[in-house]
Amino acid sequence: MSTAKQVIVIGAGIIGASIAWHLTKAGARVTVVSASGAGGIATPNSFAWINASWGNPETYFRLRIRAMAEWERLANELPGLPLAMCGGLCFDLPADRLEAYAAEHSSWGYGIERVGSEQAARIEPSLADLPEFALHVAEEGVAEPVATTQALLADAERRGARVVTGTVDRLTLSNGKVTGVVVSGESKATDEVVIAAGAGAPAIAATAGIELPIETPPGLIVHSRPYKKLLNGLVLAEKLHMRQTAEGRIIAGSDFGGGEPGENPQADASALFEAMKAMLRGADGLELDFHTIGYRPTPADGFPIVSRADGVGDLYIAVTHSGITLAPAVGLFAAREILDGERDALLAPYALSRFAQ
Repeated sequence: MSTAKQVIVIGAGIIGASIAWHLTKAGARVTVVSASGAGGIATPNSFAWINASWGNPETYFRLRIRAMAEWERLANELPGLPLAMCGGLCFDLPADRLEAYAAEHSSWGYGIERVGSEQAARIEPSLADLPEFALHVAEEGVAEPVATTQALLADAERRGARVVTGTVDRLTLSNGKVTGVVVSGESKATDEVVIAAGAGAPAIAATAGIELPIETPPGLIVHSRPYKKLLNGLVLAEKLHMRQTAEGRIIAGSDFGGGEPGENPQADASALFEAMKAMLRGADGLELDFHTIGYRPTPADGFPIVSRADGVGDLYIAVTHSGITLAPAVGLFAAREILDGERDALLAPYALSRFAQ
């Protein structure tokens, strides 16, 4: 493996941070460039659920379940990472659809337990209205998004990486290859560029003639003031997903990505917060602190783009909505592909070239 390759990673969210950390650990000379500093734009507004749930095809499930295992590996390699595999209690679908989902994912090896109201009460004793039927996955969890990103970048810097704050004006090219990045008017030469800039990725890629089919749907999430412990893990109820952060805030959205902000986001946030309080016993003193509206970088078909860019050399793209779940696997696989040319089979369906077919 090369120990001298220079790589500029554009984006300091969870995906960019993971790629930068894995590249640095493998011996590359890495510079991270971000206009917003550590954490990026989408990452601070993430619900931060680590899972392999939902109605995805088995190929995507396999990538996500591998990523969950890579979180455990990453936590062992970087002690103190704010990771909690706290489990998720899910009852946001009708019973027949929950059962169909459980049957399918159980057949794939997902650790789903079917629970009734008594078991649900033991898992989450503060729930005011207990479901008669729910699913519990003990291996699901959360990584506090900003703190995790900061920890990855800080350790990458300790290993020799540089983190630069600035606006990417454009990529520079020569003979069909990317040769560098112009950052706030200053040219920076490099051997390879990684675009991991989330919602900002299409504009940067366009300067190299690359079209990224990315959508950025908004999602509103409410954040309480820090409060006594009420939740043990993730609660995925109908039209309300919530969890309690490491600092005691309860955060919630109408789903894990947050719902549409509507014409009056403040009113919608207040209504969502009151619905959350109503679901919890012992929440009388819970107060709304603020709400966020995140813009989720989502490829047009809903699946990740993690690959080199066809037609332009020395340019790698990594954009996905499921940033928190996928981050450690994407970081590991991207570093291997960039430095050794080895593409992991789990990434096979997620090349940018699929959109040209």
